[in-house]
Amino acid sequence: MTQVSLLSISVFVVFTGISLYVDMHFNKKDTQVSVKSAAVWSVIWVLLALLFAGFIAVTESTVHASLFTAGYFLEKSLSVDNLFVFMAIFGSFTIEDRYQQRVLNFGIIGAIILRVIFIFAGTSLLLLGAWVNVIFALFVLWSAWQMYKQIGKDDEKIHDYTNHWSVRAAKRLMPVYPYLKDNKFIIKHNGKRHITPLMLCLTALVVADVVFAFDSVPAVITITQVPFLIVTSNIFAILGMRSMYFLLATAKRYVCYLEISVVLILVFVGLKMLLDFFDIYHISPAMSLGVLFLVFGGSVVLSLIYPQKIN
Repeated sequence: MTQVSLLSISVFVVFTGISLYVDMHFNKKDTQVSVKSAAVWSVIWVLLALLFAGFIAVTESTVHASLFTAGYFLEKSLSVDNLFVFMAIFGSFTIEDRYQQRVLNFGIIGAIILRVIFIFAGTSLLLLGAWVNVIFALFVLWSAWQMYKQIGKDDEKIHDYTNHWSVRAAKRLMPVYPYLKDNKFIIKHNGKRHITPLMLCLTALVVADVVFAFDSVPAVITITQVPFLIVTSNIFAILGMRSMYFLLATAKRYVCYLEISVVLILVFVGLKMLLDFFDIYHISPAMSLGVLFLVFGGSVVLSLIYPQKIN
């Protein structure tokens, strides 16, 4: 059975809408997110997904519930790649921690809308996936190099974005104000509306998520072809990404080798996409997740053994 009841669809829309509103309401201030807050919300989102799986089991079937759960955890594991790319993007824009929460809040909304469009657009978009992945793989490798050059230069914040790659690209299409104006995405300057570097950062995050969807959505489709289950598993995984990101970001304060581990992971992600495109070697999601945890775990162990960074 591929059809689901109107009740299930309605409950999902209301349930996720309320959950997202509550999450954004409690995390709307421009403040640095604590480890405790990020951990609590990470657990809450997982519990909400499991609660929804229980609802599906009651209203639809246990088969649908198990397919949703499998798709959800697969999507969640694949989204770990996104988090490290998000960190690289924030690093490229040198966005302060207190503004990152606002960017991610709106980024999640944008990602949800585009994911739904992507899923229902069907195979026509999937056909673009290979070439899009190659371009994005090169961008990820470039980001790794840029991040590597910035290691140990955390205090060097960008004040004038005139020569930033994003501003140079965007100003050909629309007016861009090359300075941050607190947490504003759009400002009025000389009588015209201009987007700010914060909006460009938000756009980069949403585009990165959509590009990763070229890999993750087909993977979920191998588990279930029911559109409702594909959409719901994707959206629940996205909803938990903000808190997962801040768990990673806050770890940076305590794990002194985190930056180099992120660089290594970005190189791995970029090479993985290229190897897959050229059909040289396919790295499974399980293997990929294992490498990510190995590199990240190694940085934690090294930070405990050698708390002082190697120059």
